[in-house]
Amino acid sequence: MINSRLMNAIKPIILILAFLLASCGSREPEPTPTLSPEQIQTQAVETFSALLTQTALAAPTDTPFPTLTASPTFAPFSTSTAGTPFTQPTVAPTSSCYSLRFVRDVTIPDNTPMNPGQTFTKTWRVFNAGTCAWEAGFKFTFTGGNALNGATYTLPSTVPPNTEIDISIAMTAPTTPGTYRSNWRMSTAGGQLFGDEVYVIIVVGNVTTIPTTTTPTSTSAPPTSTPEPTATTP
Repeated sequence: MINSRLMNAIKPIILILAFLLASCGSREPEPTPTLSPEQIQTQAVETFSALLTQTALAAPTDTPFPTLTASPTFAPFSTSTAGTPFTQPTVAPTSSCYSLRFVRDVTIPDNTPMNPGQTFTKTWRVFNAGTCAWEAGFKFTFTGGNALNGATYTLPSTVPPNTEIDISIAMTAPTTPGTYRSNWRMSTAGGQLFGDEVYVIIVVGNVTTIPTTTTPTSTSAPPTSTPEPTATTP
């Protein structure tokens, strides 16, 4: 009795399984489509393009090399022609190599008395104490005080180092009484002053001369001793 009931319950399940098996077993595999040569070539090209794209994305980005600029061109110092030896360019002397040192007054010492309007010639002796020569064209010019109608003196020739020369300037005393000083100095042809500043001092009219330092002399006579009286014998 039990077996009959069990069989009745299992039958529907067996039928369902049999149906499923029949449907699976009867399905045939789908046929593989046949490709033409053109389609095969197209797929190959697409596959190759896809591989190139993936390779490019995976490769690191190339860093461009820096652009090299042309090196500056230096002009040669001089162009030598055949048979002409190379000459070193001349270096211009600097103002620091020029120097003048005052030696002494040759004429018109300081505080010389002058009449109003008197003409005279002042002469200084100076020394080239620098390492460079004073070139012709250098100027000895007024720099301060009263010019006393003196004109700039231009060197007529070169003065080598360690050389003494006399420089003379024609001057005229003012017409107004007083003490006058005139300052002068050497300069290059371009106007660069250098060396000691020299001067002349004159006294015009009835003006007291500037005193000079002298050793005072005593005008009093030394005291004399009076002899004591000699005692006499009574």
